[in-house]
Amino acid sequence: MLERLAAARGGVLGIVPRLVIEPDESWTPASELLREPSGLLTELVDKTAARWNAPRHVGAALFWKTYGYWHTMPLALGWALDGRVPLMRPAETYFKESEAGVTIGASGVSWASGAAAIRGALAESQQPLVTAISRLAKVGERILWGSTAEAFAHPLTHIVPADYMALLRELGPPVDGLIEPAPDGFFRRTCCLWITLPGVEPCGTCCVLRPPRRP
Repeated sequence: MLERLAAARGGVLGIVPRLVIEPDESWTPASELLREPSGLLTELVDKTAARWNAPRHVGAALFWKTYGYWHTMPLALGWALDGRVPLMRPAETYFKESEAGVTIGASGVSWASGAAAIRGALAESQQPLVTAISRLAKVGERILWGSTAEAFAHPLTHIVPADYMALLRELGPPVDGLIEPAPDGFFRRTCCLWITLPGVEPCGTCCVLRPPRRP
């Protein structure tokens, strides 16, 4: 599946097609993002902010939107395809900057089944980063988790159609309740902050595009 997706995207993919890598000097352990005093994480957030001429908190939200998407996609696709979820443990996860923003791989992958495995992966691999980014850039965790929720909904809408709302409900907090289905897709209930940049159009899933609710 990931091989076909990479080919369709001209090779621009933020996850290694077979997930497993042989780490070399081009790869950075994901654990370095949490190493105090957060020098690497600050560098990446500030680089994202500078790219878009954005305040740091917006750069932080956009960095996570990219990193969180590629980390979440294999979980979503595994759940949708056969229920087998690939788990990349924090100590075995690596990343590097790429055309996709970041590319993620792991020195080893284990497999588990069901939403409980995904909940564990979010708690183990994403929660510490979400907390660190929120503290670093003063951006709300709910905004960041909204990007993770979208990272479940998007591939299950555009790549392997599946009931992403059922998955989000089964996962529960902090991702449940952050996506609202629509006739042609879905809307977020939080903003990724892209729309705060000057001269940009809102994302197609942006909460500002949600039609007003009828009383």
